[in-house]
Amino acid sequence: MKKIAILGSTGSIGTQTLEIVREQKDIEVVALAAGKNAALLEAQIREFQPKKVALWEEQAAITLRESIKDLPVEVVAGMEGLLEIATIPEAEILVTAIVGMLGIRPTIAAIEAGKTIALANKETLVTAGHIIMPLAKEKKVAILPVDSEHSAIFQSLNGENENSIKKILLTASGGPFRGKKRLDLEQVQVEDALKHPNWSMGRKITIDSATLVNKGLEVMEAKWLFHVELEQIQVIVHPQSVIHSMVEYEDGAVIAQLGTPDMRLPIQYALYYPKRKNLSGKRLDFTKLSNLTFEEPDLDTFTGLSLAFKAMKRGGNIPVAYNAANEKAVSLFLERKIPFLKIPEIIQMCMEQCHFIVNPDIDDIFETEAEVYALIESRW
Repeated sequence: MKKIAILGSTGSIGTQTLEIVREQKDIEVVALAAGKNAALLEAQIREFQPKKVALWEEQAAITLRESIKDLPVEVVAGMEGLLEIATIPEAEILVTAIVGMLGIRPTIAAIEAGKTIALANKETLVTAGHIIMPLAKEKKVAILPVDSEHSAIFQSLNGENENSIKKILLTASGGPFRGKKRLDLEQVQVEDALKHPNWSMGRKITIDSATLVNKGLEVMEAKWLFHVELEQIQVIVHPQSVIHSMVEYEDGAVIAQLGTPDMRLPIQYALYYPKRKNLSGKRLDFTKLSNLTFEEPDLDTFTGLSLAFKAMKRGGNIPVAYNAANEKAVSLFLERKIPFLKIPEIIQMCMEQCHFIVNPDIDDIFETEAEVYALIESRW
């Protein structure tokens, strides 16, 4: 029986991971960590009976301890709590489904402890890929992507170890505003941006999809995961979300991974790799796929994607500035404090104004985040 720990168990990826555990019945959940949703975490504790759980706030953890005092479960809190969940000895696999840079330190700790990483926290590689990937290689730890696009690339690479990649074709749905121009987006409201046409995701990542910043983050993640140059990654808008990504080899052959837009598929693939198991849900019916279309992304309207390429080309701590600025700007948009189009403007401003560090260490990464937050808070 596989034994796993989950960081971010009450979010979209975390709850879908637990759906797989519930369906397959051969995975033991030994530890869970959540942010603020104590009520859902308690329900998960009672169902899955983990040995240890964590909440971010100490007071919430105290309240949870009282609520589950009838159960033999240890409750911890804060960053120390996350580190305990990430390194719990019983777990073989750590599912990192926390949103944001909060996942960096627990991921590093888990790698040092020899855990397999099922990675759904793209910000970890965006901001610290130059630290994470060499460490994983040193510790001989597998990092298995959970994002649908990166899982598709990973699957398309299987059995092709001796062959050179010409290009990674990273697909994007285009989000809810595909085909719109800047003038059309001036009056966008939060509710509009949260209506993704294909995928069911958390609020932050859904906004990132609407701005195409999410695709920019995925470009950065793909560079680190698959050891390719930025010039070898091409973003293609594919509105139907049937092809989840492709790999072109040097002989011109293209291998693609197709499937329904169901996040449980890449999650389960990471949990059971290299084996595949039956999974409930819809299957592709090729007789009903009347039209698969592809187009170039509109970089003039969705500047968040073009800024990602600029951030990676500059390197250093600029991807950190890109990510941190986006996190703060999305939060402001969700709070209705800034308009939709202000998000990429804030990202660009922070990329241009933050102090440049060529080879940031962990402390530099978090200092850059703090600097970016201070820049934004001074104006908004």
